[in-house]
Amino acid sequence: MKKFDIYQILFGLLLTVIALYFMLRPSSSQAAPKSSIPTIQIDKLIWDKTEMTIGDVKGFASATGFVSAAEKNGGGLSYEAGFVKKPGWSWKTPYGVPAQDLEPAVHLNQKEAESVCRFYGKRLPSNDEWTSAAFLEQRNNPPAGYVKGQRYPYPGGSAPTPSHCLSGCGDYKGLAPAGALNRGTGHVLAGTTKPGVNGLLDMGGNVWEWTATERNGGYITRGASWWYGPERQQESDVESKPGDIAVVYIGFRCVADAVKQ
Repeated sequence: MKKFDIYQILFGLLLTVIALYFMLRPSSSQAAPKSSIPTIQIDKLIWDKTEMTIGDVKGFASATGFVSAAEKNGGGLSYEAGFVKKPGWSWKTPYGVPAQDLEPAVHLNQKEAESVCRFYGKRLPSNDEWTSAAFLEQRNNPPAGYVKGQRYPYPGGSAPTPSHCLSGCGDYKGLAPAGALNRGTGHVLAGTTKPGVNGLLDMGGNVWEWTATERNGGYITRGASWWYGPERQQESDVESKPGDIAVVYIGFRCVADAVKQ
C-alpha cells in the first residue's frame, strides 16, 4: 500500500472520530425540561408564581429515578408532641393518601428541592431574593391595592387575607383528610389562593419555602404555612431548619436568572 493511501485512510479515521465526538458529547445548549408552573419576571429573576407541584416532581422522578429520603426512611415528618415520623407520608402522598398533581410538593429536604429546581433549569432563591420578591412591590403597573416601590408587611400585601394559614388569613380549607392532622387543615392546591405582592401566590402561608441561604447550621425557610397564623409570614420572621429535614408543611419554589432565559 502506498504511503499516500495510508495517509488518506488515517485522515478519514480522524474525521470520523471528530464527527463522533461532536455528535455524542453533551450539548451545553440543550434545553432543560419545561416546568408546568407559570412564571413572572421580577427585576432580574424569573419566578415560579406558585410553589413546586407534585406533578412537576413526578416529571423529575420519572426522568431521573429519584426516590426521596422520606420514602427511603418510611415516611416524612409531622409535628405533634415534637416531630414524629408518619409512615407512608411522602411528596407523592403528603398525608398518607395519593395526592393531586397540583398540590405543593412537601416532604422534600433542601438538597432534594435544589435538585428538582436544577432539573428544570432553575434554582432555589436566596433569602434576600425571596424577601425582595415577597415584600417589595416592583411591577410598573400593579393592580389596585399595590403601589410600586412600597414595602408591605405581608407577602399578600397590607393584610394576610390573600393567603392560607391557621387563622387570620383567607377563607380557604386545606386538603388533609379528616383526622390526619392535630392542627390546621393542611395545604391547598397551588394557584388557588389570591395573588399578592408582585403577583406571586402563597409566598405567605400554605407551605414554608426552602431558600439557598444557610443559617445556624441549616437553611432559611420563609413564608410560614397552614400550621401557623399570619404573624409568622412577616419579613422579620427568619426561620431556619436542618437541610436534611422532610416535613409535611415545608415546600419550595424555583427561580431562574432572566439573563439566561
